Amino acid sequence: MHRLLIPLALVLAFSAAQAEKADRLKPFVFSSDKTGLVDAVNQRTELLGNVIITKGSLLLRAEKVDVRETRDGYHQAFASGASGQPVSFRQARDIPGEAIDGVANQLEYDTRTETVRFIGNATVRRLRGTAVAEEVTGAVIVYNSRTEVFTLEGGTASPNPNGRTRIVMMPRVQPGDDAASAPAAPLPLKPSTTLQPGKPS
Repeated sequence: MHRLLIPLALVLAFSAAQAEKADRLKPFVFSSDKTGLVDAVNQRTELLGNVIITKGSLLLRAEKVDVRETRDGYHQAFASGASGQPVSFRQARDIPGEAIDGVANQLEYDTRTETVRFIGNATVRRLRGTAVAEEVTGAVIVYNSRTEVFTLEGGTASPNPNGRTRIVMMPRVQPGDDAASAPAAPLPLKPSTTLQPGKPS
């Protein structure tokens, strides 16, 4: 098994901002297409069928979700996807226009530790607007939004060859880089004033 611990400050272009802090104070909102169960005695909620969970900027989509509330008021969500339709997760960061976006076969979310565990064919990206700034893939990816650390694990459930982990960091474009690196525009063609039309032989 390949295991790699990466500070998110490095993966996210040395940025120290955390996930949207205001989300901690927002309520959970649940919706689904099919059956649902709320067990007030055991503090447990089960939803099935195109489940959507929101909490501020956080958006989780899955086929099945089991949410449990701990005695001290925290929540643990266990989500699984349907065949060919993985669980998806998205949350804004405190940097305007940036977000964490990820998919996996299964997902575990813990509000106590503020961690998201992507399990099986996991891919997590940092988006800058709609552009991908960084991307990590592996069998298991754990994202800690409080400490800004990714933990990656390789294995048979990795989408990469030989079960390896993979990190892609896109270059940060500086102002003026596009103009400086763009090839010069070709000069327009002009009619020659020296060449004479050829004479038939």
